[in-house]
Amino acid sequence: MKELLFFEDLEVGKTWESTARTVTEADVVNFAGMTGDYDPLHVDHEYAAQSPYKKTIAHGLLGLSLVAGLSSQCPRMCNIAFIEIRQWKFLQPLFPGDTVHAVTEVTELHGKGKRNGRVVWKRKLVNQDQVTVQEGVFETLVATRSIQQQQ
Repeated sequence: MKELLFFEDLEVGKTWESTARTVTEADVVNFAGMTGDYDPLHVDHEYAAQSPYKKTIAHGLLGLSLVAGLSSQCPRMCNIAFIEIRQWKFLQPLFPGDTVHAVTEVTELHGKGKRNGRVVWKRKLVNQDQVTVQEGVFETLVATRSIQQQQ
């Protein structure tokens, strides 16, 4: 298991790259079932064949969920709260069969006191061709080491 990091362990400009994961047809179908989003671009192969993409595409929010999950362990942070997502862009389609990973960079650090600090992260979802398919900003509260010392 990766080392648990705290606010003091971070520095602006530090980056991490997660492990990769292949998006499957089952992922898309399960996401449709979970969310109720059965748009034919995602689940109807005949319809999607007539679209600009020529085949089904994964839900954009599935990609956003993958970024959140893949980056949750890379880096492995002592998070207090997930505050915000902003400036999220869906740049390219995500297809079943694509293998993606998350790239995370610390862009801002704001100390909030003895217990935690606010961290602004730039996050990207990158496919097997090194094309960024989604990107944007996440903001979290991260515990300081004083939390660990109190336990």
